[in-house]
Amino acid sequence: MPCNICLLLSLLLFHLLWQAIGATSSPSPTSNGRLRPCEGNAFRLRGGESSTAPSEQEDESLDELVEELIASNRKLVVVTGGVLSGIGKGVTASSIGVLFRAMGYRVTALKIDPYLNVDAGTMSPFEHGEVFVLDDGGETDLDLGNYERFLSVCLTKQSNLSTGKIYQSVIEKERVGKYLGKTVQVVPHVSDAIQEWVLQVAKTPVTHFSTQHTEEYHYHGKQPEICIVELGGTLGDIESMPFVEALRQLQEKVGYKNMCFVHVSLVPVLGSPISEQKTKPTQHSVKVMMQLGLRPDFLCCRGKEPLEPSVKRKLSLFTSVPDQAIISLHDVSNIYRVPLMMMEQNLPSMLAQRLRLPKYRKKGVAYDQVPDTCQLAKRSSIIREWTVLADSVDAPENDCTIAMVGKYCDQGDAYLSVIKALTHAAIATKQKLHIEFIDSSDLEPTADDGGVSSSSKDRLLRCDGLVVPGGFGSRGFEGKIEAIRTARTRQIPFLGICLGMQAAVVEFARNIAGIANAHSAEFVDTENASSHEDLIMFMPEGDRTRMGGTMRLGARETILRRDSLAYQLYGQKEKIMERHRHRYEVNPDWVNTLEPLGLHFVGKNTDASGERMEVVELDREVHPYFVGAQFHPEFTSRPEKPNPLFLGLLQQIKKQKQDAQNK
Repeated sequence: MPCNICLLLSLLLFHLLWQAIGATSSPSPTSNGRLRPCEGNAFRLRGGESSTAPSEQEDESLDELVEELIASNRKLVVVTGGVLSGIGKGVTASSIGVLFRAMGYRVTALKIDPYLNVDAGTMSPFEHGEVFVLDDGGETDLDLGNYERFLSVCLTKQSNLSTGKIYQSVIEKERVGKYLGKTVQVVPHVSDAIQEWVLQVAKTPVTHFSTQHTEEYHYHGKQPEICIVELGGTLGDIESMPFVEALRQLQEKVGYKNMCFVHVSLVPVLGSPISEQKTKPTQHSVKVMMQLGLRPDFLCCRGKEPLEPSVKRKLSLFTSVPDQAIISLHDVSNIYRVPLMMMEQNLPSMLAQRLRLPKYRKKGVAYDQVPDTCQLAKRSSIIREWTVLADSVDAPENDCTIAMVGKYCDQGDAYLSVIKALTHAAIATKQKLHIEFIDSSDLEPTADDGGVSSSSKDRLLRCDGLVVPGGFGSRGFEGKIEAIRTARTRQIPFLGICLGMQAAVVEFARNIAGIANAHSAEFVDTENASSHEDLIMFMPEGDRTRMGGTMRLGARETILRRDSLAYQLYGQKEKIMERHRHRYEVNPDWVNTLEPLGLHFVGKNTDASGERMEVVELDREVHPYFVGAQFHPEFTSRPEKPNPLFLGLLQQIKKQKQDAQNK
């Protein structure tokens, strides 16, 4: 018996000692909730370094996180969707963020995707649209691009939560014994982990967008005041159930005044010749939402025409959402009018009243009955700029047509950020943008006559400019090379992105440098490698066995040559920051061969792996605008600040049109 007591005392002493060691070795949070830099555990916003899950950044319990949110008066706005997917939750969430920005609040965002993938990095563009890359290297859902563009912030990879990511986090905790031998279940362990993730992201400081020039980058360190959470998919989907339950529990914990729900639904129009707005889909959608324990505070109804008053009253009767809180999100001329449309329906004032925001709250008034208390927000610089932006889209001075030559043309969202970047540049240059999507496979020589499809070639020649975006796989690569050759020889303004830049290097090597067997190592079999010259090579530090998260990702520095076009486009900035996503790069052994012939490598990066070619261009005397970038400039383009490479392309097109008119 004494031996057993001694053993127990020894175990107790060991446990206390172990806790003391852990307390001294673990990083302690700073006063604003951020971790102090600690080797191996620093959470960084930039540069592509991996960051740990929010639940692992700080050893805070769910109860502590809830108390912190309540004490800081931080608010959560959850956007859900019903009836069908792709209904516009992302634009709705982003537009609500614009309203909060206009009201003077710092805003962040979180997208929840119920799929089992850990992130979007391994998903085909045909399956899920583009992969949006963040400063810290996160490969995320394209909706985060909408958030960054509308909110003008830099988000982190933790701003995209998937089922795979949350289960991975829970299983890792179970493997190291953090659940103390308990049976790990969806409720409470997975639901608690989801709530912790949401609360950690809600308090993580974000920066205002300024990645393009390193000297402009600054980190203000202030925590957000509003976090907008978008629940992907459609309510009722089986895969989203753990997230729905977690959000239900979270509202119980943080309180009614700190969290509200905005439900986006569809009000279709049926009947001919007399059409009628049908409310039944939305009624059933809200019914499903209520059965799951959630109640919408606002209904945002999508449709072709504005909601009729009688339809609003009917929806209010069957959903218990007040008339005034039913917002008509009908079709408008451009998406930049959506926040303005919301403001016209008094949504900012109702949100402020519903969430008890101190600057705008009217005591003793129901949130749907509050008068317009946001006149200050309407007069803010953000709303003025947004109004000018929306008006500019509808009042162009001339048209321009850009050929987009790629392999994912059947899926419009595959090149969403490129389209948005072109749109931003078109708005800035007062042009109406038309995009001609051309499948690069159609530009490849056919096996029958060795020629190129005349219809596709004619479509290309009718365009004012050419963009060859990034991609993976050999299909259509030769067609991209043919499109670039056409642009080079016909003086068509050209911008190549990632694989588009690599194709430009291969095209120049074949047709100008006389290296007939020039190719990319990405598309050459090992057996035939000796018969080709690898102008494009696999990065030395690359991983050929694992697909997810193994590319060169995130914001990286590029040093521009002072006498280059790119240097001028970036406002004579020598150092810039742009986002990357690639495994292959230009082989530096061939640079000295190509540069004397006129292909100038004017942007380079020097890191631990050696010198990398980042930007190529031809002399302006040889070609009016021929630029290729290894990075993805589309990810840093914003409505109020177009990316310089896209802006330069559209400016050159407008100049050529004006010159042609003056002749």
